[in-house]
Amino acid sequence: MTVHSKLQPYIDAWTHSIESINELVSPLAEGEWNRATECPYWSVRDIVSHVIGFECELLGDPRPIHTLPSDLRHITSEAARYTEVPVDIRRHHTAPEMTSELEYTIIRRSRQLRNESRQPDQEVRAIGGGEITLEEQLWSRVFDVWAHEQDLRRALNTPGNLASAAAVLARDYVLRALPKLVAHDAGAKPGSAVVFDVHGPLEFMRTVRVNAEGRGSIDSAVSLGPAVTFALDWETFLRLLTGRVRPAVVADRLKIEGDTALAEAILQHIAVTR
Repeated sequence: MTVHSKLQPYIDAWTHSIESINELVSPLAEGEWNRATECPYWSVRDIVSHVIGFECELLGDPRPIHTLPSDLRHITSEAARYTEVPVDIRRHHTAPEMTSELEYTIIRRSRQLRNESRQPDQEVRAIGGGEITLEEQLWSRVFDVWAHEQDLRRALNTPGNLASAAAVLARDYVLRALPKLVAHDAGAKPGSAVVFDVHGPLEFMRTVRVNAEGRGSIDSAVSLGPAVTFALDWETFLRLLTGRVRPAVVADRLKIEGDTALAEAILQHIAVTR
């Protein structure tokens, strides 16, 4: 095996999740590819196109030359434009074209990952430009693919894999955003703590603590007298942090205790990824 032992869990989780996507969409009729998802403005086809496009980029394929329509309301930044190109270029592809390309992309990318011989801390090109470590690149792909697998499952009413290896890695990936969210974005006071008590298929509790300098950190230790405690199920937690749903829509699935003003400020900034 040439793959570093530290990278293998990411590759295994990515493989399971992207193959799950393939199994979900392979039997779909043509019309089902147009079904809307919770991922803003994207259909089932769009999500699969996005996954294909980013994996092809990591394979080193030439980026498609394509001019986006001028009426796409959600294209408000260069990053959004960059992400949308491989999606829009496939909007008229048929179901067989989509499934064939997805299957071929999985085969090619799996072969590339099986032959990975670089170290986890080696700097590599990030999608969209810049550099990140190879481990971070793989971790981000696990998160992205699994989050979109869940978008597809909700759209197709086929729940599953909420506690898979990819789910655990995706959870840990997104939890890193909570200290900044609580301490900086929501402005929690120095010395305060905010607890996220999550139940369901993936059950955990995390405490964000703000130190005397106003910097946040996160741990799994119990906090005595937190400023705010959020209790919610894992899927709702995921949907909130990925911007799939607004807090008001899932208020009945969210229990809040403590400082209501701070809780509202946190919920205003809860979507840490899109």
